[in-house]
This record gives sequence, C-alpha cells and structure tokens, in this order.
Amino acid sequence: MRVYKPYYVWEDWINGMWRKVDKKEESKYLDWAIKFTGNHVEYGNAMELVIKEWKNTMLHNLTNQSINKRAFLGHCACCYNSKCPEYIVRMAWKLLTETQRIEADYIAQKHIDNWINEYKTNSTGLRSDLGKQMLLQWNT
Repeated sequence: MRVYKPYYVWEDWINGMWRKVDKKEESKYLDWAIKFTGNHVEYGNAMELVIKEWKNTMLHNLTNQSINKRAFLGHCACCYNSKCPEYIVRMAWKLLTETQRIEADYIAQKHIDNWINEYKTNSTGLRSDLGKQMLLQWNT
C-alpha cells in the first residue's frame, strides 16, 4: 500500500538533500560522492543506516511504485552520510564504472527488498495508524 507523509516530516528534505550548493562545494561533494558511491560496502552500510533513521522518508518513498527506489535510497545514503545533495550524486553516478554501478544497485535492492518484506509483515507498519494515513492499493 502506498503511504503518504507530508514533505515537512521527510528527513531527506530536512537534511538538505534537495538543496543547491555553490561551485566550490559542488566540486568537493562530487569528489567525495564518486569515492563513496564507488565503494559498495561503505555505500551499503549507509543505506542500511538511513533506512533505520529516516522512517518518514522511507515510508513515503519506498511505498511509491513509480520511483526508482535504488537511486532514491542511494541519494538518501549520501545525504545522510555527508549532507551531499542528490543532484551531485547523479553527477557522480555517471562517472562510476559499470561494475561499481552493478554492485551499488545490487546492495540497494537488497536493502529495499528487506525493508519491503519487513514492512509488509510488521503489524505496526500498516495497521497501527491506519486512520491517519492515506493509503492506496499496494501493487507488487
């Protein structure tokens, strides 16, 4: 089921994932993002942490069937780890090798699948505040 949360409770928005930075900062973040996203182990660890910590963001976005969840989770992991804006992560992604992208996608999908499985079986997920959430049919 799709769950909606208002943007002002999204941890990604609160932590500046969608902000723009000046050119000097952009260059620094880009260098960092290339190294970080190119290391699937470190990147995966940040994905695991951000899933646990950014509950509203994950609930709103990982229940959305129309987004690229792997990319979104990667953007969140970078912002969580270093406040790197998502547009810079997209620039870094283009500079990774095919192998680095495959490894990063694999670890992201693993974390997403774990989140979805836990969400579907967790009785506090869908049922606890049903009256407070706007829900649509879950299409899996």
